[in-house]
Amino acid sequence: MKPFISTSFFGLINYVIALTLMASPWLFGFDRGAAFFLPLIFGWLQLIMAIFSRNKFGFMKAFPVSMHCFLDVVGGFILATSPFLYGYYATGVFLPQLLLGSLVVFLGIFTKKSPLTDEPQHVFRDGLASIADIDEPMAN
Repeated sequence: MKPFISTSFFGLINYVIALTLMASPWLFGFDRGAAFFLPLIFGWLQLIMAIFSRNKFGFMKAFPVSMHCFLDVVGGFILATSPFLYGYYATGVFLPQLLLGSLVVFLGIFTKKSPLTDEPQHVFRDGLASIADIDEPMAN
């Protein structure tokens, strides 16, 4: 499936998800332990990645969107499965983490420039797109 989420929307929604995750222990009544700390930690990481990402809403533009998407998929998977990994799914507070983690995984996979669905763009030195474009060997 082709990626269909623009990097601008991805950059904007990252701030919303980060703030929701950071506020979720108080919004949804997480009381202690992993249920309390994992959304806080992942929310801060999401906010830091959103600030440093190379998209329209990134302020520092330090690392590529493809890296941000990959880290979102890994982190979102950990967040979505954490109620089952840490055993607090029986408390009834696992649904927000499952939904937000799944949303982050979905965004990480289907955003344009995602390394999981987008075709890689290999460019060699001097902007040549393939080895066939090289007429003579390059000197080091």
